[in-house]
Amino acid sequence: MATERPPLPPFITADAAIEKVRLAEDAWNSRDPERVSLAYTEDSKWRNRSQFVHGREQIRTFLAAKWQREFDYRLIKELWCYRGNRIAVRFAYEWHDDSGNWFRSYGNENWEFEANGLMRRRIASINDLPIRGGDRLYHWPLGRRPDDHPSLTDLGL
Repeated sequence: MATERPPLPPFITADAAIEKVRLAEDAWNSRDPERVSLAYTEDSKWRNRSQFVHGREQIRTFLAAKWQREFDYRLIKELWCYRGNRIAVRFAYEWHDDSGNWFRSYGNENWEFEANGLMRRRIASINDLPIRGGDRLYHWPLGRRPDDHPSLTDLGL
């Protein structure tokens, strides 16, 4: 059996689901394609916007390309709902392109997990909103969001 990634489904309590969401947020904020990819099954299936990604190797390649064009990426995820082996989240991340144009990308994800806690399916719907640099809300140093930083709800997002 593949390595376990606790907390494991079924997600019975909100605390377990929130922990799973925060662990995913922390990994994505590392901007490390290898680290992030290890949370997914070898044959994981993604829909990211209109792109379809299959398997851990394609996930690594996708993420490496993403973070080559989305600079100073900072992400907040928030639990929307959970049941059994599924979690739904909403998220927003801020980033800029190589011309210095800032964006806030908003979206929702549906996740489905194997019994070992690895994600086998990720369906993401995402919209990008151009913002001025002065309208940014995420100012923590690159990496993990500090525990005392406001959530999406706290920020009115």
